[in-house]
Amino acid sequence: NMGAEGMDVQQQILHALEKNGVVISNEFAVSEKETHQKVVGAIKSLESLGNVINVKQIALKTWECTDEGNNLATSGSHEARLFNSLPPEGRSLTDIKASFPNSNFALGAAMKNKWLKKEGEKVIPAVSAIEDEVQIHLKAIAAGGENSVPDKIKAEYKKRKLIKEVDMTVFEVSKGSAFTTSVMKQEAELTKEMIESGQWKGKTFKPFNFKSKGRIEQRSGYLHPLMQLRSEFRQIFLEMGFTEMPTNNYVESAFWNFDALFQPQQHPARDAHDTFYVAEPGKTISVPEDYLQKVKKTHSSGGYGSIGYQYDWSREEAHKNLLRTHTTAVSARMLYKLAQEGFQPVKFFSIDRVFRNETLDATHLAEFNQIEGVVADYSLSIKNLMGLIKGFFEKIGITKLRFKPAYNPYTEPSMEIFSYHEGLKKWVEVGNSGMFRPEMLRPMGIPEKVTVAAWGLSLERPAMIMYGINNIRELVGPRVKMELILDNPLCTIDKWTPTGNNS
Repeated sequence: NMGAEGMDVQQQILHALEKNGVVISNEFAVSEKETHQKVVGAIKSLESLGNVINVKQIALKTWECTDEGNNLATSGSHEARLFNSLPPEGRSLTDIKASFPNSNFALGAAMKNKWLKKEGEKVIPAVSAIEDEVQIHLKAIAAGGENSVPDKIKAEYKKRKLIKEVDMTVFEVSKGSAFTTSVMKQEAELTKEMIESGQWKGKTFKPFNFKSKGRIEQRSGYLHPLMQLRSEFRQIFLEMGFTEMPTNNYVESAFWNFDALFQPQQHPARDAHDTFYVAEPGKTISVPEDYLQKVKKTHSSGGYGSIGYQYDWSREEAHKNLLRTHTTAVSARMLYKLAQEGFQPVKFFSIDRVFRNETLDATHLAEFNQIEGVVADYSLSIKNLMGLIKGFFEKIGITKLRFKPAYNPYTEPSMEIFSYHEGLKKWVEVGNSGMFRPEMLRPMGIPEKVTVAAWGLSLERPAMIMYGINNIRELVGPRVKMELILDNPLCTIDKWTPTGNNS
């Protein structure tokens, strides 16, 4: 339904057609001092009446002001503003350059126009009044009257980036076979009042437009690609018979994050340059005292076949709160709980956020998601660990694996996991693994013959490979492009099957 104002524009178009035979939408908008958008809307409404008018669409190039051009059209050119700011006695050149924006250009243009002249160190008006042609021209272009501005001047303004050439669609309107200047406002809906009063009989109604497109709804939400991939990895662990560990506490004590894992208090990873410590509350509420004493003894003087680290273990250091640096802190809690409740073989996994005080670059963030698998059973060996890792990576389509000996404070033996990257044509590190040390397990109460195999990797690295992203900041954080999320509504892993057929 168009308001009275819209109807007025329709009537103006019809009267102009009756008089001239043809109406060009952009020219009509300028002559009637209406916006082109409003004129086009009125033409579309008239077109819907049937054969009252004929409409032809024309593509043409036109000019419009840039942001700076609109500013000068409103406030005047730099040279005119400079002229208008000068008192009759003038101002010093130094003062003008220090206080007036774009002073060099404004001075040059004003001198060229012979509006100003120099007298010694001063600049004074050379005429009593000026006509700001730049502003006049730009106002005309802004209003759609670019034809009144000579082509040579338009070319100059284009160089100065005051105007730009744009593509424009205009409509040529002519009389239709049922042309009339007496159009009645069409009703968009039949109301109860119209039916009761009988007014509907004298009304004309807008026809239904069955070809019109439906309203574009707001985009629905999508899972972030990283969360989609997390779901895929989670499903793989569940298929392998693993149980998910609770990982909803990001703040952890140094005791569970480091000490329970037999990581010494002098270890470089515990430095504030590598770990985010919490200021408030700075200390944990409690730690199981009997277990703490066993951990202290193992660190200080050893036990379970180890001589320990031979240092004075600090309760104060162990009680510090921090943002967990790995989900292995959760594994430690789960294994301790398992030992207290009576050991039975288990397979645990977790995928959640961890935090490192890293320098941010293309491959490092201060927070990322760690994938971790833990298997505890009687007499597990390094071969079992390698078999578990092989089975896990085969599930995600990675079959070429190598293992390299490594050092971790809480695993022995330890192995870095490498996979052959077909795209890069080289072996790349994809994870870390090892058997948890007796110094970590025995103080918890895990039985003597039980061994625990564990491996971990980040979620972001395989995601970067799968989505072809070279900079991790394009996957996580404020630089993420919405298109990445919207263009990847589905994510599946090309899983390997024993038959050799990939799903």
